[in-house]
Amino acid sequence: MPQKVLVIGGSGRIGRSAANDVLKHTTAQVTITGRSPELSKNAKAQSNRTYQSLELTDEAAVEKAITAHDLIIHCAGPFRSRNHHVLSTCIAQGKPYIDVADSPDYVNQALKYREQAQAAGVTAVISTGIFPGISGSMVRQGVEQLDKAKSVHLSYLVAGSGGAGVTVMRTTFIELQTPFMSKINGRWQAIDPYSQREVLEFPRYGKGGVYWFNTVEALTVADTFPQLKTIVTKFGSVPDYYNRMTWLMARLPKSVLKNSALIESVSQISYRMTQVTDPKTGVGIAMRMQIDGEKDGKAASYLATFDHEDTAFCAGCGTGSIAQLILSNQLAKPGVWAVEQILSTEQFETTLAQRQLVVQAHL
Repeated sequence: MPQKVLVIGGSGRIGRSAANDVLKHTTAQVTITGRSPELSKNAKAQSNRTYQSLELTDEAAVEKAITAHDLIIHCAGPFRSRNHHVLSTCIAQGKPYIDVADSPDYVNQALKYREQAQAAGVTAVISTGIFPGISGSMVRQGVEQLDKAKSVHLSYLVAGSGGAGVTVMRTTFIELQTPFMSKINGRWQAIDPYSQREVLEFPRYGKGGVYWFNTVEALTVADTFPQLKTIVTKFGSVPDYYNRMTWLMARLPKSVLKNSALIESVSQISYRMTQVTDPKTGVGIAMRMQIDGEKDGKAASYLATFDHEDTAFCAGCGTGSIAQLILSNQLAKPGVWAVEQILSTEQFETTLAQRQLVVQAHL
């Protein structure tokens, strides 16, 4: 019988991209869910793709849907406001689990389920996608090229909406609400979000401004590679005036930033703005990763870059790669893991090549 994959939140742009990748690179049947009660009525089912209306607050319905599938992919963000019911249900039912979580708070709690997943023999991979996801594998790839890795600087530049929906806007503004911790010179320090602008050279876009941003990698890379003394994670937008607007938002009183109605309003306005600028700027991504350390007894720097015209497509590739490996029994390690903790560099390079995606790198 064909394997069955459930993509929760599959009607969103990231979820659709993940579902499309699974359909392209595996023989699995995919069930795509969304909150709209009209989804299953209006969407046209295909031989290997079906649609189902599913509301995450209906936990009994979620548990029933998980029971009927062999692999669960959770794409229903924003994750900072989600509980871990889907993950815990997968562990209880013995079903492998993947998500695209981009909230460090969510990930920090998800990692606490590791022992439960190990005891249940369940492989769970969190924060798959492009960043986090492919980005973490790029760090692992680079660390393995050096004899000793001391610091890593991860920067991301996204054009407009990145081809994703309003959920990404919500996530961005939610992460401006509080300072976050990052490892600097061996010590964890509080960082103000969207601070300390840097202008760096990126493929595709040239020079771009990036700012400190609370990303999952600051947490998982530190856990995976404790030898790294400094981990810098920065993010920026194209065109640059979006950066200026976000910087101004980050300067508002925290009580204002925590107003859910304001966040929703600003997110909707921002998304409508990107619909105007996306045709001009595109919806691509450029990533830049530098690791400083030692090679053959000498100081060395490893620089890797990645770029593509469609950010959401790449997120689907990152998630679909993990699904492909789990479904083919090439990725089985009970526990809850970030991508760079479970995916070997060989597997990363192989699945990336299958999708005609390229990391440019040199020492």
